[in-house]
Amino acid sequence: MKKRERAKILSHVEIAADIFEMWLETEAAGRAKPGQFIGVFTGDKSMLLLRPISICEVKEDGTALRIVYRRGEPGTGTYAVSQCLPQSSVEILGPLGNGFPLEAGEGKRALLVGGGIGIPPLVELAKRLDAKKQIAVGYRGSGQFFLDRDLAAWGELFLATEDGSSGTKGNVMDAIFRNGLEADVIYACGPMPMLRAVKELAAQRGIPAYLSLEERMACGVGACLGCVVKTEMVHHHTNVGNARICTDGPVFEAGEVSI
Repeated sequence: MKKRERAKILSHVEIAADIFEMWLETEAAGRAKPGQFIGVFTGDKSMLLLRPISICEVKEDGTALRIVYRRGEPGTGTYAVSQCLPQSSVEILGPLGNGFPLEAGEGKRALLVGGGIGIPPLVELAKRLDAKKQIAVGYRGSGQFFLDRDLAAWGELFLATEDGSSGTKGNVMDAIFRNGLEADVIYACGPMPMLRAVKELAAQRGIPAYLSLEERMACGVGACLGCVVKTEMVHHHTNVGNARICTDGPVFEAGEVSI
């Protein structure tokens, strides 16, 4: 159940270059599931729409949640969010969307795959998923790391860096292949090229994969149809197969969507 409320900002810090972490005291934390997101209202009157940001982690007692986001250029929603001060408050809507199905991986070998700003949702997923977990994440370079220690606390972590400064040189798929990672189910969040590669890998191995799609959203509640993805199933009346990422997703089984 989504709810609009004012959330207290408990802390707000920059944890890597242009990557910010914010802890919010909010009732939404008690209802949040891995893979869901919240909409943050910037407070800037020139920006009427919310800014969707994935939920990174939920405090154990359900009183607070953490979001981790990349700050955009001045004039963008995330830049406005980055100006919020600790101990102030911000208006939010959430939790929103459908998260990762934990039951699909329980008791199995699960591979969690993340790239860039798609890494944050994996933290709460790794915490709650009762499975043997291998986690593969990709960064531009070692100076860009964030949340790697959080993830390492919940599974076997494999890193990829574009410059080869740490872990496997290349992207996250290179880390998967070069380390011979095997799984019964895959959970992934990241840029579209990575998700396409994960979908192909899952199809080749005959295993399910659950993809959290990154997309610019305007309303976050399915009203504007601004974040539509094509689906494999075509409606028999319209001959069109579409789903709204913000409400039908952001998590989809890989075989459901055309990406």
